[in-house]
Amino acid sequence: MTIEKVNQLRSETLQYFQLAGIELTEKEKQNIEIADFGLDDIDTIGLELIVYENNDRYCAKELILFPGQTCPEHRHPPLSELNPGKRETFRCRYGEVYLYVPGEATENPQANLPEKYMKHITVKHEIILKPGEQYTIEPNTLHWFQAGPEGAIVSEFSSTSSDETDIFTDPNINRLPTHEE
Repeated sequence: MTIEKVNQLRSETLQYFQLAGIELTEKEKQNIEIADFGLDDIDTIGLELIVYENNDRYCAKELILFPGQTCPEHRHPPLSELNPGKRETFRCRYGEVYLYVPGEATENPQANLPEKYMKHITVKHEIILKPGEQYTIEPNTLHWFQAGPEGAIVSEFSSTSSDETDIFTDPNINRLPTHEE
């Protein structure tokens, strides 16, 4: 992804924060991460995020998804005998988010993904989160989520985050961002 595209996406992300009335510091604005998961299809698979805090005990983030943008199916595995993996609570702050977790498949789900990505989706139980609603995902639980037609901002409160250890169902995914100069 080019630096120009990254800057464009950061600018669009800031517009969502303004819509939601969420204030950011200048440092936070400069540290907006663009995650395209190495697929070069950011409009479909990807998200934008800000990490407020990530230490050895907890993590707080904002996840921003543009309309129809999807964070692909993944899980947060155990990291050691003492660390069962990341437990996270998603709280919708703006828009609507369609969250998918294990359970009975939802008939007529809201999310819409191209077939090339659906082949890597295994959990199909839908939970719709609207502003003020939240859901907790236990460690090592497969999940994925997609923004509704207005996009979404989701606050994530979790145990320590180590994104580089996430396990994705799609073997083509690379979680860590890469940008061209």
